[in-house]
Amino acid sequence: MMTDSRMERGQQWLKTLLQFTGINTEIKGDLEVAKIAEGESQEPDNYWLTIDHINMTPEQIQVLIGPDGVVLDAIQYLANSTLNLNQPHEGQASYTVELNGYRIKRQAEIQAIAEAAAQQVRVTAQEVEIKSLSSAERRQIHTFLKEFRDLETFSRGKEPHRNLVVRLAFPE
Repeated sequence: MMTDSRMERGQQWLKTLLQFTGINTEIKGDLEVAKIAEGESQEPDNYWLTIDHINMTPEQIQVLIGPDGVVLDAIQYLANSTLNLNQPHEGQASYTVELNGYRIKRQAEIQAIAEAAAQQVRVTAQEVEIKSLSSAERRQIHTFLKEFRDLETFSRGKEPHRNLVVRLAFPE
């Protein structure tokens, strides 16, 4: 079994980035294999890079997550941009940067937002626009709501005012 260079690259990159900020810690890597429905295009493998916060102060943790996760999102965006630069297609990967359970908690919130929006669309038959999500969070909702055949989702607007729209899907 070959060692996964994409995971190692991600761990090393994040470790080095944190060292620049004076934080010396380990990065745990986990591969989340994308479940593919029939006829869907292959999503790149998603690597979870979890920052070991055991020796970090609460202030360091807070600074790295940032208000509403903006710093963690920025680190994740940098990781995805930098680590996929000049990589052949099979070398591409998607990285999720996790710290202190923030992503897991946020995923549950995102799922609740998606379910509430789906419910509202079904009741009112009006489209619902969800504001202030990161691109990764919009992608989570797209993925989550894909299973609901009666609904469709798309993004509208330009960053940083890009919103996710949920509406009834009209049968072909």
